Amino acid sequence: MNASTPIIADPKVTRHILSAFHLRASKRLGQNFLVDRSVVQGIVDAAELSPADTVLEIGPGIGTLTQGLAETGARVVAVELDKKLPAVLAETLKGYDNVTIVPGDILKLNISEILGLPNRSRFKVVANLPYYITTPIIMTLLEQRLPIERLVTMVQKEVAVRMTARPGSKDYGALSIAVQYFTVPRMVMDVPPRAFMPAPEVTSAVIACHVQDVPTVRPQDEKLFFRLVRAAFGQRRKTLLNALTGAGLTKEESRAGLAAAGIAENMRGEQLSLADFARLSDAVGDLAKGAE
Repeated sequence: MNASTPIIADPKVTRHILSAFHLRASKRLGQNFLVDRSVVQGIVDAAELSPADTVLEIGPGIGTLTQGLAETGARVVAVELDKKLPAVLAETLKGYDNVTIVPGDILKLNISEILGLPNRSRFKVVANLPYYITTPIIMTLLEQRLPIERLVTMVQKEVAVRMTARPGSKDYGALSIAVQYFTVPRMVMDVPPRAFMPAPEVTSAVIACHVQDVPTVRPQDEKLFFRLVRAAFGQRRKTLLNALTGAGLTKEESRAGLAAAGIAENMRGEQLSLADFARLSDAVGDLAKGAE
C-alpha cells in the first residue's frame, strides 16, 4: 500500500474526497462511487494482474478501483470521460507512478495509441461501467479485435446474467451470443447496492471474460452470422422461419437455409447454440452463392 494515500474504497474517505472537491455523482454519466474494499479486491483478483501487465481502466471516477489495480504493480492507463475528474485523480492517486490518466471518451479514442504498447501486445481491461453504456463499450472493445487478454467489468446483474446465459434460457439472446462468440465469460460475484455511494436501485455483478485468440465458432461470413442472430432475437416469439425475414431473407430462402442446416422451421432463436447459428449462416451463405 502506498503509505501516503488512504484507501479510497471507504465511505468516510469517499465522502471527504467528494466534499473537498465539491463533487456530486452525475446522474447523466451514471456515476455511483464504489465504497466496498472487498469488491475492489474481488475485481483486482479476477483480473489476475502482475507487475508485467498493462491494464486499461474505463471510468476510474475518483480512483477507487484504480488504486487497487495500481497496488498490484501493473501499469494502469485509466480513461475518464468526466472533465472534472482528471484533476481529482491527480490528487487521490498521488504517489502512484504506474498510473496514467487519459481524459476522453473510450468510444472515440485510439486505444492502441493511448496504451503505447508494441504491436499486438496483450493487455487487460477492467471497468466499472455506467449501466447506460455497458453493452456499446463491451461490444466496441471486442469487435475491434484488440489484443485483449481478459475483460473484467462491473455491470448491472441482469446484463451479466444475459452475457453468461446458455441456450434455452429466457435470458439467452443476441448479447449472450456476441459475448460468447469472442470470449469465455464467468460470473465472479454479485455486488449489492450498499457497496456504492449513492446506492443504485439494482444489484450489480462482476463478470470476467477470457478473450479467445479465435472465436468460439468460425462462420464463413461473420457479418451474415450476426445478421441472422439479430433477426432471430428481434422478435423472440416468432419461429425462425418467420424471424429470419428480418435479415432480408424471403420465406423460401429461410426455409431452404433451415433445411440445409438441419434446423426445424418452428424452432426459435433461444433454442440455437452458437454452433447452430454458424451452421445456419454457412447454409444460407452457400445457398446465396449457388443462386448467383
